[in-house]
Amino acid sequence: MKFEDIEIEDVDFEAMLEESFKKSESRSDLVTGTVVKIDEKDNLAVVDIGGGRDANLALDEIRDEEGNIKFNVGDEIEVMNQGRGRISYKAALSRAALNEFISEYDEEQEYIIEGVVTKKNKGGYVVEVDGLEFFMPRTLSYLSSKIDPIGKKVKAVIVKVDKDKGSVVVSRKELIERDKAKTDEIVAELLENKEPVVGTIKKITSYGMFVDVGGMDGLVHYSQISHKGPVNPSKYFEEGDEVNVVALEYDKKKRHLSLSIKDANPDPWTDIDSIIGVGDTVTATVSNIEPYGVFVDLGEDLEAFLHVSEISWDKNVKHPKDYLDNGEEINVEVIEIDKEGRRLRVSLKSLLPKPMDAFTQQYRVGDIVKGTVTSITDFGAFVKVGSVEGLLHNQEISWDKSKNAKSELAVGDEVEVKIIKIDKDAGKISLSKKALEDSPIKAFAQNHKNGSIVTGTVKDKKDFGVFIALEDNVDALIRTEDLYPLKFDEIEKGQEIKGVISFIDENNDRIRVSVKKLERQEEREAMEQLNLNQDDSMTLGDAFGDKFKK
Repeated sequence: MKFEDIEIEDVDFEAMLEESFKKSESRSDLVTGTVVKIDEKDNLAVVDIGGGRDANLALDEIRDEEGNIKFNVGDEIEVMNQGRGRISYKAALSRAALNEFISEYDEEQEYIIEGVVTKKNKGGYVVEVDGLEFFMPRTLSYLSSKIDPIGKKVKAVIVKVDKDKGSVVVSRKELIERDKAKTDEIVAELLENKEPVVGTIKKITSYGMFVDVGGMDGLVHYSQISHKGPVNPSKYFEEGDEVNVVALEYDKKKRHLSLSIKDANPDPWTDIDSIIGVGDTVTATVSNIEPYGVFVDLGEDLEAFLHVSEISWDKNVKHPKDYLDNGEEINVEVIEIDKEGRRLRVSLKSLLPKPMDAFTQQYRVGDIVKGTVTSITDFGAFVKVGSVEGLLHNQEISWDKSKNAKSELAVGDEVEVKIIKIDKDAGKISLSKKALEDSPIKAFAQNHKNGSIVTGTVKDKKDFGVFIALEDNVDALIRTEDLYPLKFDEIEKGQEIKGVISFIDENNDRIRVSVKKLERQEEREAMEQLNLNQDDSMTLGDAFGDKFKK
């Protein structure tokens, strides 16, 4: 029952009680009768209650637990005369028990009873306790008329016993007001002193814990448990645990006391610099694992976050649970302290050996190694060599430029590659597969040299020149200034162009061709051929004399 539902009526209690007693006296008398007939067919016993009067008694009231009738014709039986020919054996037993209770009642002693409301009338309610019926006036019940109280369990204190009239009056109001007074006293002391007190956890819920402080329950919201922030109370406490708490506030209308555990303990962030610093190595306990990282308990009511990228040097960590378990103790390094945001970040991998250090001790540029393809991207494939991943770029897959990682490789493939670059500071390794094969340009260079005349097909045009294909996988560049007498704007893809090799670098796979030098080259070759066929004394004029004459 909420206190706001309690109804207080302005009623003359004494007059109401007297009226109840009068009704009780006039209608309920304890008499001794004689059984004159037992009619099992109609389930009745006829009892002579004196004065030439007979009354009917239901046989169910005088059957034992096995269903046998406890009285015979001629037996005396004590019954309660309830008026209008109604009698009750059970009511008589209850009245006898009540009379015995009243006779032994000690006025110097306080009696608190707990029973069930079984009846109600205009004046109040009947509360039954172990077969005894006590009267609880409506004004002493603190029960709302909006709710049917029949069957409700109540606690009350005996406030009046009338031995002459055989009545016992109880009050629920008295106990409630005592509890309210005690509660107000406890709350006033808690709020005034603001000192931590010891409480006992009575119930744990998803939103907090109910804690008993000196006979009164208060709520510790889950946000008031730890300086770490909101936590799940069931992970840290059990019902029955004792905890230090302080009172935050009290809602008189709702009679709701708010408590705090974290305010009863020092806030570590007020003096964080003396507790921990960036670079410190600390032992932590894994408290919560999420896909994006792990929360770890550092003690001192501090919690830190271990991002998934700080768990291992392996860049393919799919889920932290593959590396760590809840409750596991680990050593971590503090890498960030955010005082304003009250956040700590730690790293596990920084305390582990760097795979790159071990790799550079074992391998050098130019080494040929075997590795496993771990992932494939648009620009190439990552290959794991030992505990380190290197990049096999598309342009290093094959001399055939139409091939790439997606067309040639699959995750899990074992490949043989050559280390072509190691950047220890950046932690990057470049690998090549085509470096293990003969370069087409190297083979081309065995049959061609600077000055060789070649013919190629236009593959691409850029602002700085034209690329032509000389043979399979052998391309050459004609710079714009070397195209003369050809015009750049008139050149189309697929067009054949004749030129002379002006530069060939088989180590870097580069060839340059010039159309401009072709005419001079052809003239030079013609002169060389002519000199082979003529006498050394012949002059240029002699060679072309006839033409000049014409």
